[in-house]
Amino acid sequence: MPELPEVETVANGVNGRIRGEVIESVWLSRYREPFKTSPKAMAEALTGTRIERVHRVGKHIVFDLYRPGNPPSSLQWIVHLGMTGRLLVSAAGVPVPQHTHAILHLSSGRELRFVDARRFGRLRLHRPAESQEEFQGPGREPLTIPVTDFAVLFRRRRTSIKAALLNQSLLHGVGNIYADESLFRAGIRPTRMAARLSRERLARLHSSLQSVLREAIRLGGSSVSDYVDADGAAGFFQLEHRVYMRTGEPCLVCQTPIRRTVIGGRGTHYCPLCQS
Repeated sequence: MPELPEVETVANGVNGRIRGEVIESVWLSRYREPFKTSPKAMAEALTGTRIERVHRVGKHIVFDLYRPGNPPSSLQWIVHLGMTGRLLVSAAGVPVPQHTHAILHLSSGRELRFVDARRFGRLRLHRPAESQEEFQGPGREPLTIPVTDFAVLFRRRRTSIKAALLNQSLLHGVGNIYADESLFRAGIRPTRMAARLSRERLARLHSSLQSVLREAIRLGGSSVSDYVDADGAAGFFQLEHRVYMRTGEPCLVCQTPIRRTVIGGRGTHYCPLCQS
């Protein structure tokens, strides 16, 4: 599943390509799984709106849309990529990929396509005027949370620190890859109970998590499965992985073989010597 850096990369790419465009018409597939808002209501609401901004909130891509009129109105289109979802900006003449579930026809003549082979992605509308606030993720933002607030999140968590990092109600956007990589850089074994970590170790984890996420964004994310950006290009951060999916390979610091265990149903990779 795309994590924070991959979602950020896609959102930034889409924003740079279609910001300011008007959605002239919408096509939606017959499959019900991707749609949390009815396809008919979604198509009607999106048509005629201008794309003001595309940005990330947690693991969601948020389109801020504006409809001129009297009175004018605003709404947000929320896209979750699920396991295999893609958002691609394409010329209208490019063949439509299999498993395409949404096509937004834009004023420039280009198309924004949502492609999802496994149909675990989700599309829905959010109306700030009705909810009194813009769309927000379930937890805190990892890239901006202050270190003191970060430490408070884990103060009474009697679960492993790896499981706590994956809890989207605490930090939204962090997934398996970046939890493993951040814990390695912080020197913390993923099985350690979150509540027992010292303030110093949590501060180190806060720093390593933000550093890893920013580096991954700079390199376009990790392409270890189906992930590509808005142009269909793969990311490069997988070349910088130090523990993730390196079971049995030598640690790049101490040469000890990387181990794999399962925490909360998720494969977890760590160095038994560097992480304690």
